[in-house]
Amino acid sequence: MTFLNNSYSMVVLALVLGSVAGAAPRRVVVSSGDCKDAELSGQARALYDRLVSRPGENVLGAADFAERLFPPPSGSFEDIKRQLEAAQGQFYEARHARAAQAIDEVLRQVTRLPPGQARWKLYVDTQLLLAMNQRALGKVKESDDAFRNVLRLEPEYALDPDYYTPSTRQAFDKLRRELARGRKVKLSVKSNLSPSEVFLDGRSVGQTPLVLEVPAGTYDLSVKKGEALSFPRQLPVQGAETPVLVDLAYEGSISASPFPCLASDGDGETELSHAVRLGGTLGVEEVIVVRLEGAHNGPKWLAATVLNVEGGQKLREGGVKTQGLDAPSESISALVDFVTTGKDQPSLVVAMPNHQPPWEQPSAMLTPEVKEKSGGSVKPLRVLSYVTLGVGVAALAGAGYMRLSLEPEWQELTNPANGHMVDGKINAEDTRGVQLLRDVAQKHNTMVGLLVGSGAAVVTGTVLFFLSPNDAPPPVSVGVTAGPDGAGATLSGTF
Repeated sequence: MTFLNNSYSMVVLALVLGSVAGAAPRRVVVSSGDCKDAELSGQARALYDRLVSRPGENVLGAADFAERLFPPPSGSFEDIKRQLEAAQGQFYEARHARAAQAIDEVLRQVTRLPPGQARWKLYVDTQLLLAMNQRALGKVKESDDAFRNVLRLEPEYALDPDYYTPSTRQAFDKLRRELARGRKVKLSVKSNLSPSEVFLDGRSVGQTPLVLEVPAGTYDLSVKKGEALSFPRQLPVQGAETPVLVDLAYEGSISASPFPCLASDGDGETELSHAVRLGGTLGVEEVIVVRLEGAHNGPKWLAATVLNVEGGQKLREGGVKTQGLDAPSESISALVDFVTTGKDQPSLVVAMPNHQPPWEQPSAMLTPEVKEKSGGSVKPLRVLSYVTLGVGVAALAGAGYMRLSLEPEWQELTNPANGHMVDGKINAEDTRGVQLLRDVAQKHNTMVGLLVGSGAAVVTGTVLFFLSPNDAPPPVSVGVTAGPDGAGATLSGTF
């Protein structure tokens, strides 16, 4: 009997272990690139939809992703403000229990709003209403705590005498004095993207690196620089000092709308490192990073990389070509099969070690016209022909300049009135005549050399041009100018 029981237990254990081993790992799908790109978001969502439609898949949803990292409010700022006004109406109607529930919900929604002055003002109004409602319920300690939540960050705040009784204002001022005399905690906040703005409970309190003294307690902390916003976090501030270092380069690169996304600056290693870290933050086993690579016009590559969070390594990577704005349905299915099982299919390109996949080759998807403009496919011989022709034209212009510059000296030398040359000869004792002859001869030799060089360059450039035919017009223009004061040449174009 014991043997049978043990055997039965072993079978049950084997079945349990087998079911655990066969369970699909918990995954999350995130896009990577320009998080505002609607095409990228749409392609990533299409892959996500196809993945979650497979039986047995355990994938973190986009709504859960947002709730974990950037909990969104249930409505707009105006919606929450109206909820607060409704709670105020219940308070003034002496329905304090219902008002308490409504105020708690308003506070929960306020903490989900973006940090800033508007949120802080709404937070203060809600805390003051909470304090008044708690006093009406006889909960003086809870009322004082709500008042402190306002005074700890804005100690000069004054209650409006038109809305608050003298006894309430006296209690408020007493709490102000107690906080001023009470022990403070040194809070130091640093960010790897400095200067960044620091918010406590939605109120701006300075820029990183920031050191300030605040009463002990729990604060909602956010750090922001430009569009980069840190994860909202509840920060217990206690002891003598509370140091905080916010990795805004990582946290600020993540967004939840319109689809979970990692903003990428083109650094592949940083992108994958952030993706693995994101998987750890979310508590998943695998992260599927979806990218859309290629030119702005024409087909692109939809690539997916599977990362193991625990080991931090790339498991596999594959990509499919898109058509128009979308990838074909069968291609999406092939890519999903590959990232989940490693199964290769003809419509799929698998990234191999030590080989750069086509979606990582910037010029792979460019059209010939785009390549011509970007320099990606301009033939070296064609470029060299343009340069050589330009040099030839410049040398010709130089020869023309030499010819013009020696003319005045030649006229002076050959003018009979000057007496430098008699019967085609120059007297050796005529210093000026000898100098003029030397200058003319030197400039003449230079002119001949430039003419010979110009001819050689033009011939060479022409030969190179025909050795590298191109249907596009030459991207160069040459201009030559000459006059009594000199000559010049200009060469311009795109290479």
